[in-house]
Amino acid sequence: MEVVIVPDAKAGGQLIAEAIGALLSRKPDALLGVATGSTPLPVYQALTAGVRSGTVDASHARICQLDEYVGLPAGHPESYRSVVLREVVEPLGLAEGSFIGPDGTADDVQAACEAYDRALAEAGGVDLQLLGIGTDGHIGFNEPCSSLASRTRIKTLTQQTREDNARFFDSPDEVPHHVITQGIGTILEARHLVLLATGEGKADAVAQSVEGPVSALVPASALQLHPHATVVVDEAAAAKLKLADYFRATYAAKPAWQGL
Repeated sequence: MEVVIVPDAKAGGQLIAEAIGALLSRKPDALLGVATGSTPLPVYQALTAGVRSGTVDASHARICQLDEYVGLPAGHPESYRSVVLREVVEPLGLAEGSFIGPDGTADDVQAACEAYDRALAEAGGVDLQLLGIGTDGHIGFNEPCSSLASRTRIKTLTQQTREDNARFFDSPDEVPHHVITQGIGTILEARHLVLLATGEGKADAVAQSVEGPVSALVPASALQLHPHATVVVDEAAAAKLKLADYFRATYAAKPAWQGL
């Protein structure tokens, strides 16, 4: 696992966008796994700026979701499909056909989960999966004590998570109780995992995930098992890392040809 400490969220977004641009130059039709929420927005903004300036060619890129609400119509503005189309697919000038996501409206949700795992495999697998992290160390909607071998499946949202997400809805009662999420086992199949964490509220989770033991209690700690995992954190999120100086030194000495 590589840990990169950056000054702020904007710098983190720019660094990851440059890595995605380099990937697309090597593999124009790369399958990019995206996350929702406020944390990855600097990545999407920097990537969009690169496309508009001509420094990034994303015209053949493919996009896939990390998770989705169960029961929200695909066109609902807060369905994650709508969010990804609005924040990633449309700004990059991609066609909706370049997008792969689970069906949160399916009558048989379990079958939809299994179908999504198959769709990712049939697409050749995810080349780069962008992740955020919860204050409890969750990735996707894999809450603490999720199996490290879990596949895409339905999960019940905790009351706290529903309360946290209520700000996106007109009423707390409108927040769905269930989601489809890629499992930790599914996430670990991506060729490159990039986790972005910003703000002091994520400092404990980052430290436990990077420097603590691999444990289902801290789902993001599973990234320690991946051969190519990169954790990008701003100074606030890095505040509790015991090896912060080591991480700074190793990144500063990294050969440019290695990339992110």
